[in-house]
Amino acid sequence: MERPGAGGINSSECENVSREKETSEEFEANAMDSLIDMPFATIDIKDCGITDVPHTNLERSKENERISKDQIKKRKKKQKDYQPNYFLSIPITNKEITRGIKILQNAIIQQDKQLAKAMTSDGSFHITLLVMQLLSEDEVNIGIGALLELKPFIEEILQGKQLILPFQGIDTFGNQVGFVKLAEGDHVNSLLEIAEAAKRTFQEKGILAGENRSFKPHLTFMKLSKAPWLRKKGVKKIDPEFYEKFISHRFGEEMVHRIDLCSMLKKKQSNGYYHCESSIVIGKKPIGLRDLINEALHRERMSLKSKVKQIKELLLKPETQARIRRELFEGRSVNNSNQGNQVDFSATLT
Repeated sequence: MERPGAGGINSSECENVSREKETSEEFEANAMDSLIDMPFATIDIKDCGITDVPHTNLERSKENERISKDQIKKRKKKQKDYQPNYFLSIPITNKEITRGIKILQNAIIQQDKQLAKAMTSDGSFHITLLVMQLLSEDEVNIGIGALLELKPFIEEILQGKQLILPFQGIDTFGNQVGFVKLAEGDHVNSLLEIAEAAKRTFQEKGILAGENRSFKPHLTFMKLSKAPWLRKKGVKKIDPEFYEKFISHRFGEEMVHRIDLCSMLKKKQSNGYYHCESSIVIGKKPIGLRDLINEALHRERMSLKSKVKQIKELLLKPETQARIRRELFEGRSVNNSNQGNQVDFSATLT
């Protein structure tokens, strides 16, 4: 997966202010439309002192058209600036699969040692379910909430069944990205349904998520873009001969039990896996100590974030700020007075 840079936060805040202004203007326009449908709309408008209705309607129509054009421009700009920096990951934890991938990687490296830098590192093997852009801590929290809301949809799709993903064979994307293929079967349809539900859930939260290309689940084991200097040395594609012995190899099955919200840019964990913001546990696999700890930490984190948000809102209130300034001023006055008294008292002692 590429590691695109995240954008700034200020532009998002400006868009929120602009969006609030546009919503207010739309509300005023809708209110005027509603008045025409009221019972008293049949009364002669001239009697009420309103004499320029056609002109008003024309102006309102032009204003609504302008707002619509502005919204389209902003939407296009937002899509143009879309650079995913987070993703939903299904971690690959089956030792048989990871061991088979390491054997494959070593076999390729033996044929061309330069390709060692293009290999996916240990601990980070995964299937990407969805990519998205989260540009602030608030957006990350919204993403965490969307992930939690996704769980019942997944349970409905699986209907109590365990999702098992069998991996067999090798393929590439344009001879630039090498991956282990997901074998055909009913599990593919289930995975596609989950991916679509995830995309819908996150987009409904206002998060930019998904890609233009269709979802193709795959397990990446190497990527030439990880070592751009290879092109200068003449390595422009992955030679199919490097992996021909594994073209139909069975790597094993992964029993899906967890989906993580991961960062592409933050520092990876000590085990090589991506920085994980939150997780949901699915399927029938017994919940381990790590899952229990993560769930408890997540609940505590969300509670603290909620309290911090309430404190911020309280501090932003004018009456709170006025009270703080007043108490600080009074506190300084008392301290100055006390210091003055202490000086006078010391003077009298000497």
